[in-house]
Amino acid sequence: MQYQVFVQSQSDDKFVASVIGMPNLTVEGKTESEAILNVKSALEAQLINGKFVTIEVNLDLQPNAAKPQMRYAGIFANDPTFDDFMEKLTVIREESNAVTDE
Repeated sequence: MQYQVFVQSQSDDKFVASVIGMPNLTVEGKTESEAILNVKSALEAQLINGKFVTIEVNLDLQPNAAKPQMRYAGIFANDPTFDDFMEKLTVIREESNAVTDE
C-alpha cells in the first residue's frame, strides 16, 4: 500500500511528518529522512494492530435523521397568514435596526 506523507521543517534540526488522512499519526525526526522513516515505522505498527473495513450507511431509511431541522421544512407552505407574518417581521426588524443606528 502507498500513503502520502506531509513533511514539514520546524527548524534546522526538527522535521515533522504526518500521514495524510490519519490525523493521529504525526512523528518527528532530526532530518527529513529520519522523519519519513519514523512515520513509516509508526504507520506499520498501527496497521499491524488494526484493519480497514468498508461500511455502507443507508440514509434513505431515516431521511431526517442526518438533518433533524429538515422535519420543519415546508410546514408553512399552505399557511395563508405566513406572508402577513413575514411583512410584520420585516417592519419589526427595520424598526429595530433604525433604533440601533441612531
